[in-house]
Amino acid sequence: MTLAVFLTLAVASLVFALLMVLTKNPVHSVVFLLLTFFAIAGQYVLLNAQFLAVVHIIVYAGAVMVLFLFVLMLLNLNTEAEPRQTARWKLAAALASGMLFLTLIGVLRGGTQLPIPENTDPHVGLVRNLGKVLFTDFVVPFEVAGILFLAAMVGAVLLAKREVR
Repeated sequence: MTLAVFLTLAVASLVFALLMVLTKNPVHSVVFLLLTFFAIAGQYVLLNAQFLAVVHIIVYAGAVMVLFLFVLMLLNLNTEAEPRQTARWKLAAALASGMLFLTLIGVLRGGTQLPIPENTDPHVGLVRNLGKVLFTDFVVPFEVAGILFLAAMVGAVLLAKREVR
């Protein structure tokens, strides 16, 4: 069952990544990138890393995707303004892709079969255990990181604040 879910998520992430690269419309590319991020987050959940999956969705699917869409709306991309690709660039891209494909085939044919590690502890990767470790063993570095973030926020507010004259 887990292997079937993993293979489904892996194929979905590969298909969405290919669609992201091959789509002409940049907004559609952003949507396919978002779907790729969700498929990868599903793989994190399969690896029992729920916290990493949630952070991946919040950071990448939330903040980075909003930034990408904001930049796309500001750029006003025109197809007439794009430079034409010469045959030399297409030949170089085809040659590089072929070399990468041959390298991948060589690695897969000559590679040794590595054993799949078994997760013996079902509590590895849970948020409760991460919080326990952060607030017991690593409390000083955690507090220092919090102070650094506070200083960065205060500095950003002071730099953004306009002087009243």
